[in-house]
Amino acid sequence: MAEKEKMKLVANNKKAYHDYFIEENYEAGIALHGTEVKSLRMGKCSVKEAFIRIENGEVYVYGMHISPYEKGNIFNKDPLRVRKLLLHKVQINKLAGKIAEKGYTLVPLQVYFKEGKAKVEIGLAKGKKLYDKRESIAKKDQRREAEKEFKIKNL
Repeated sequence: MAEKEKMKLVANNKKAYHDYFIEENYEAGIALHGTEVKSLRMGKCSVKEAFIRIENGEVYVYGMHISPYEKGNIFNKDPLRVRKLLLHKVQINKLAGKIAEKGYTLVPLQVYFKEGKAKVEIGLAKGKKLYDKRESIAKKDQRREAEKEFKIKNL
């Protein structure tokens, strides 16, 4: 129970698991301004269309939408502005090396609060082909059917 209190999920990127094979996960902090934190605490965030790039040894997230805080006036920032992610230099260099390989990319998987600080879970991902997507959908359907049968059987 103490673990659940420490981590509060704000946004989840289910589409990433459908479109990519996630090979490694990293936790990164986000550099936010003023009212963006309040907006995040209210759950006003979307990472469905977001992607991550490494530029000049720094990691940035593009397309992450944080809605403007209703009670914030002139202090609100652009909802789709580019935000810097905070990672260790060793991690950034490792990720840059992996991304240089063909087919790898970085995608944000979820945004959450951990011990009062906003964090993003980043996934080192490799793109799925169409047949891989169909295969994963078929597996989900089979699992759902099995759970349904199990539930009916145990009633």
